[in-house]
Formats: sequence, C-alpha cells, structure tokens
Amino acid sequence: MTLKGYDSSRSTKGKADDHYKRTLARIEKIQSHLANSPRGSKLKGKVCVITGVGSMKGIGRASAMLFAHEGARHLYLIDFLPDNLPNLKDTIQKSYPDVKVTTIQADAADETAISNVCKQALAEEGKLDVFFANAGIATVSPLADATAEAFMNTMRINALSCFLAIKYASEAMMKTDPATGKEYSGGSIILTASVAGLRSGAGPIDYSASKAAVNSMAMTSAYQLQKTDIRINSICPGLIETGMPAATFEYARQRGTISKVGQLNPLGRYGVAEEIAQAALFLASDDSSYVNGQNFAVDGGLSSSVPVVPGRWA
Repeated sequence: MTLKGYDSSRSTKGKADDHYKRTLARIEKIQSHLANSPRGSKLKGKVCVITGVGSMKGIGRASAMLFAHEGARHLYLIDFLPDNLPNLKDTIQKSYPDVKVTTIQADAADETAISNVCKQALAEEGKLDVFFANAGIATVSPLADATAEAFMNTMRINALSCFLAIKYASEAMMKTDPATGKEYSGGSIILTASVAGLRSGAGPIDYSASKAAVNSMAMTSAYQLQKTDIRINSICPGLIETGMPAATFEYARQRGTISKVGQLNPLGRYGVAEEIAQAALFLASDDSSYVNGQNFAVDGGLSSSVPVVPGRWA
C-alpha cells in the first residue's frame, strides 16, 4: 500500500541526513571536551608511557592530551616517526605546564628502546604506573596478495610491540619506592588491539591475526602477573577516524557518502580518537581497579551481533 504523494526514498534520505547532522554535532562535542572541561585528577601523580603518538588525529595523541588533562606527572611519548613529536610536546606543555613531557623517537617493536624507556622512568621518577602500547599499523592486502614477509612485519609491529611492553613495563611496575609513594607493586598496561581481533570481517588476515594475538596476550598475561596488582587489558576499537583509515574517509567524502561510514554498527556512525582515549583513561586510572585480562570493545556495538540487515531484526 502506498500513500499518494509520499516519497519513501526522500523520507529515508531525510532521516539519514538528520542522523548524520546529529553525528557531527556529537563528534564536535566529544572533540571539544578538553577545552570545555576543568582539569581532572584521575591520573594525578602517575608516570605514563604511550607509544604510537605521532598521528595528528591518532589515538596516541588524543590519549596523551587526555592523560595530561587528568593530572599525569610525567608522560614518556614514543613514535617511530619524529615529525610531529615537537608539536605534541609543545601543545601539552602550553596547556598543562605542570606535566613533564619526554618525547622519544623509537620503534615500539625494538626491545632495547622499550626496555630503556622503562628504565628511564624508574631512574627519573622512581616508578612506572601506566604503559599504553598503542603503536601499530593497518594493512589492506587480500590473502592472494599477502606475502610471508608482510605478514611477519605486521606481527612484529602490532603484536611484538605489545609483548615487549608487557615484559618490560611489568618488570618496572614491580619496582617499589616509598619515596615516590609506591610502597607496593602495581600498574596498568593497556594494549591497542582491534575489533578485527574479536571477529572476522574487520581487516585482512595479517592485521586480524596480529590483533587477535594482542587480545590473547592481554588475557594470558593477566594470569602470568597474578597477585602483582598489575592489570593488563586490551582496547578493541571499531571504525575510528584516525590517520590509518584516512583514505576511506576521504574517498567517502569525495563521493558524498560520508554519512554512510560506520552505519553497520548499532550507533550508526564512526568513532573518533578521543572516544578511545576515554577508554584508555578508564583502564589507566584507579576507576578500573578490578578490571583485568579483558578485551574491551569500543566499536559502537559492531561486535555485539552476527551480521543483520540494517533496520531489521535478524
């Protein structure tokens, strides 16, 4: 049955446009959080390491800014590329002059580099409280085009980097120093995984395998580190507008289909780096003191269901 003069396609398009306008407003509010909120104290006095901070729109940068906003004492910020490190340091120190910032150009999958930054934190601050192993790469090659060399490189950057963070950060977090207020071992290790490490369909085989390994390490390490008060969890982002999927977003904008990006999850939108940073803050802070060995999906609900036709029940 149809109604005279009723254009269902126009109605559907109108609803989609309204939803996208709400999405843009929501994202703008999320991204302006630091400018519109008073300083917090969730990480007051904590010494933190974050890897993968180089992207101007990345999770690492957003997390560094939020950690500073929440009172971190000293941030050790690492990226493979040195290009944007001075800007990040200047931006943090301009807004938060009480926060110490040390930037380091290094490979997060280099054992010596990760061992050294943990030793540096102990030497300079007497403790290490948080290690956010966020560095990683995204790949796009289908199985037929994937090579053994590329597979192992993805595993090295995405998975080995997390192993090294777990190994050396946990060692540092077991050190005690009453002079710094740390009388007992403890800390929080956070790994950036992906929804691709939980379900298939969110990335190619090498990327998905590397992120599944990260999720497994978070669960396994929790028991390897039992009774140390060192918590370890992974964050599994869904589709987030960072530097990695920039080509996807740019292509959609050129085609005029940007409103459809992220429509497969129940929220019907993509996410932004600041939303993952908030998850990292929760896991880094004492708010998550009983959260351990978990793979924390932050994906708009994408991984909560088998595939369904949008707008219909399975």
